[in-house]
Amino acid sequence: MTRKKRSRKPGSEGPAQYVEKSVSQMDLDGRTRQKARKRKGLKAGSRHSDGGAEHGSRQGQAKDPRHGSKKPVPLIVEPKPTKQVRRMNAEQELAMLESDPQLMALLDRLDAGEKLGAGLQKQVDQKLDRIEQLMKQLGLYEEDVAADDEIAIGDTRSEEDLLDDFENARWDDFDKE
Repeated sequence: MTRKKRSRKPGSEGPAQYVEKSVSQMDLDGRTRQKARKRKGLKAGSRHSDGGAEHGSRQGQAKDPRHGSKKPVPLIVEPKPTKQVRRMNAEQELAMLESDPQLMALLDRLDAGEKLGAGLQKQVDQKLDRIEQLMKQLGLYEEDVAADDEIAIGDTRSEEDLLDDFENARWDDFDKE
């Protein structure tokens, strides 16, 4: 608690206030002051207290492990065996990538004409490249995709001409092949 320097000017601490207290209030204040006075200082020393009870309970507890260990310390450190990473074969990885629900949702969004962020687009490209790589490895990838694109671009006939060709096609010729 800091001390406040008193000045000689009257009223420097503010006007004096008179608070009238009842007898019971003064008695309560006196009791609290008396309790505070009695509790000053430290507790009595342990010279006369019953210290044997503490030592008896201490013996029942486990020993402190920091006092030393009897476990032998190895002088030569043996390398730990490394965990072998189990790799999937190409067919399993391809099946997993093709059935990936996150990839399917992103491809549906792309088909709907929605623009993906840079991170999502990069993720889709990586997964599609991995699928293509696995299909080439398994011999399932066909280069006919580019030929189909050329036919679609080079075909300038109208939809009505194409529909007429479809309706007039001879379906019996397909069975002979």
